Amino acid sequence: MSQPAAWDAYEPLALDTAPLPEYGSGSLADLLPTLAAGLGVPGTTAAITELTPADRVCVFLVDGLGWEQLRAHPDEAPFLNSLLGTSRGGTGRPLTAGYPATTATSLGSVGTGLPPGAHGLPGYTVRNPGTGELMNQLRWRPWTPPHVWQPYPTVFELAERAGVHAAQVSSPTFRDTPLTQVALSGGTFVGRLTGEERMDVAAEQLAAGDRSLVYTYYAELDGAGHRYGVGSDTWRGQLMTVDRLAQRLAEQLPPRSALYVTADHGMVDIPFDDEHRIDFDEDWELRAGVSLLGGEGRARHVYAVPGAESDVLTCWREVLGDRFWIASRDEAIAAGWFGPRVDDRVYLRIGDVVAAACDDVLITASEREPKESLMVGNHGSMTPAEQLVPLLEVRS
Repeated sequence: MSQPAAWDAYEPLALDTAPLPEYGSGSLADLLPTLAAGLGVPGTTAAITELTPADRVCVFLVDGLGWEQLRAHPDEAPFLNSLLGTSRGGTGRPLTAGYPATTATSLGSVGTGLPPGAHGLPGYTVRNPGTGELMNQLRWRPWTPPHVWQPYPTVFELAERAGVHAAQVSSPTFRDTPLTQVALSGGTFVGRLTGEERMDVAAEQLAAGDRSLVYTYYAELDGAGHRYGVGSDTWRGQLMTVDRLAQRLAEQLPPRSALYVTADHGMVDIPFDDEHRIDFDEDWELRAGVSLLGGEGRARHVYAVPGAESDVLTCWREVLGDRFWIASRDEAIAAGWFGPRVDDRVYLRIGDVVAAACDDVLITASEREPKESLMVGNHGSMTPAEQLVPLLEVRS
């Protein structure tokens, strides 16, 4: 396997120039196993070697809070920016989300401690090999038995079995969702509507055990970025709220605690013009030989009509190869995009062709995906703006 290029110096086109996630040492999939290992949970490994164990650990995951976006807005997030030097155990370095850099995939990685090729949520929408249908892994449509789709235990379940007090504090909406079941189940779920309530309850849950592992979540920053763009007034207002929430939680940490503020992905704004938004539904070349279009605008899974796989790969490379990393399924797997291994049950969920944006460009689908095609902010690929996420630390 070729070595990944440096995050700040990569060239497009060649597959070995795609800056790979740091699976096994500095990705989201490595976070909870590292924290759980510090709590003495069997079957977990401290892969992020820079982190120091604590008796009580809280992960505050802010949907859409990319490393580059946070650093670009110090006035809106003074508290979080003051912690940049603490990221990743005081190295001042970010984590990588994993590919694709999207919520369902990242939450699967966080909760199971496994990369996408193992936990099996390798995109926003992917083909279910058993039915031939596209399956939306965020909204879980059409219905698929959750623990058949993702059979591994979560780190919270492992922690609970080891006698650690495990808890998730989130919106009540997420209590019984299939994504929660396969990625974040185990221990106590506490539903609270407001961000302030979640911070207060997260602190209470930390104090509820001599050894505690607590997760809390905030989604609204991501929603603002999708609708209005990163840096919009609405997005900046949400970032200010996140900053206050993080400080509120930090100031309530019980003794022997560590708080980690992280994210599932970053985000980039894509201009609304034909150069930057390529409409699959209006492009006969891209549609030729394609039976299903999965993934999302910056991280596409392309499923070919049987027998047309090679032709589709060639066409997509000719049309998009100067702005996307275009790989066959086997090439993407061999390059390590989805982690060091891909389970057999996951293999055919990955597209016959995988397209990852390396430029400020989007493959929309105006007829198939009308709402997604109108989003200002987007994510999914391996560029630093999407892939790099903070791991800010506060200890008591």
